[in-house]
Amino acid sequence: MATAASRRFCRCACFCSQNLYVARYGLHLRFRDEQQLRRDYGPLLRSRGCVTPKDFQQLLEELEQEVRRRRRLGQESAARKALIASSYRPARPDIYSLLQLSRVLPQDEALAPEFVAAAEYSASPGASFEGLLQWLEIVSEQKRIYRVPVFSVGFCQALLEELEHFEQSDMPKGRPNTMNNYGVLIHELGLDEPLVTPLRERFLQPLLALLYPECGGGQLDSHRAFVVKYALGQDLELGCHYDNAELTLNVALGKVFTGGALYFGGLFQAPAALMEPLEVDHVVGQGILHRGGQLHGARPLGTGERWNLVIWLRASAVRNHLCPMCCQKPDLVDDEGFGDGFTREEPATVDVCVLT
Repeated sequence: MATAASRRFCRCACFCSQNLYVARYGLHLRFRDEQQLRRDYGPLLRSRGCVTPKDFQQLLEELEQEVRRRRRLGQESAARKALIASSYRPARPDIYSLLQLSRVLPQDEALAPEFVAAAEYSASPGASFEGLLQWLEIVSEQKRIYRVPVFSVGFCQALLEELEHFEQSDMPKGRPNTMNNYGVLIHELGLDEPLVTPLRERFLQPLLALLYPECGGGQLDSHRAFVVKYALGQDLELGCHYDNAELTLNVALGKVFTGGALYFGGLFQAPAALMEPLEVDHVVGQGILHRGGQLHGARPLGTGERWNLVIWLRASAVRNHLCPMCCQKPDLVDDEGFGDGFTREEPATVDVCVLT
């Protein structure tokens, strides 16, 4: 007897060679070897300040180190998650136990009522894009950027307390992404299943199916969630980039700060995509929804600390045809967890005992 084929989540092989970010030169680079780097980027690098042989050698070593880090990323993250699960003692165990108790979100305590209403409307018969807009703020009709309250202020404060406690612990910590150095990977902390997965499946998916149907808004089957932290002496700003996601939710958690506004250009494929960027301020508990391919970044922090929860929302039905990072059909590589949201059908298994 054969069992149904299962899906395995994967990443694209381009992850280890494309979009390597070098902050001091403000560039995302492709990297295979020294000869290719000189050929493809020599003049551009010199124009950005990479002038001396020492400059180039330092850059080369950094890129080689980043490639090695990316190749180990999945296994190291799984090991950190296992250690945290066995050894970490939360400051706010109520968050974990409350959320895990019934595998559903405590709506009255965690979620903003506007967000719940928007999701419930979106899932109702006859729901329409125009009707949904009554629950959202249109930040930019042209760029299709929206704002919606997501979490209660009380939940943001509780989550921040837990995040700061984890930050100060001796537990191992991974970088939230390839551009940010400070923050927390939500799945490593153990909040993916009780918080982000039901948020995606029960609330975001019906809402995004109306807002972004052509981007896979109604077919979201994985995510990558992380918290980024900006503070004096740490990360202050974020260079222009686009996300490895079909859609993105960026929720401001706090704390007190000045500066740090988000800015948005056009889609990364468009000419002059950063002409006249749109600036968007943060509001605690509220989330900004945008397409993953929208060029964006963050202005420098002035004072204080800024923490944001970012959820990259992915639809394998879309990305299996075209990797958004290399713009080619993905070259699939097995990975841990959700990988980078690509999927491969695993062959059906046969129960040989039944056959004999």
